[in-house]
Amino acid sequence: MKLNKIFKWGMVVLILISVAIMVWGFVAGFAEGNVAKKPTDVLLTWAYIMIGIALFCWVIVGLFISIKNDPKSLVKMGIVLVGIAAVCLVSYLLAKGNPVPGYMGPEVSAGMLKLTDTILILTAIAGIGAVAAIIVGEIRLAITNKK
Repeated sequence: MKLNKIFKWGMVVLILISVAIMVWGFVAGFAEGNVAKKPTDVLLTWAYIMIGIALFCWVIVGLFISIKNDPKSLVKMGIVLVGIAAVCLVSYLLAKGNPVPGYMGPEVSAGMLKLTDTILILTAIAGIGAVAAIIVGEIRLAITNKK
């Protein structure tokens, strides 16, 4: 029961911080020249922190609960982590990192372009996977309910 309270209050704190940063961004203004750089940077940094917290919780808390409930599930978790790492590696290898034609903004490094392409490929893979999971799930549900 204590763990549920910790997660509940931790989630409330993270939501309150997120809302405060969002309100500050709108008050300071996101699209007013150089002033907009600070709220946007803070908002992006907070998004990275939230992703890091989510990954930490998924891996560490999942690892702890897996060890407690069923030590054999560690193998499944390891397979999932290796699969995710493989998809990220393949996405990185497929990313070309070409600059956008007609882009007139500040100079962007080749590494940043490669990373951006990798993220776009990962997003496409996740979207296609989600659509495929929905379709397969509905077909499976229709077959199961038919019998």
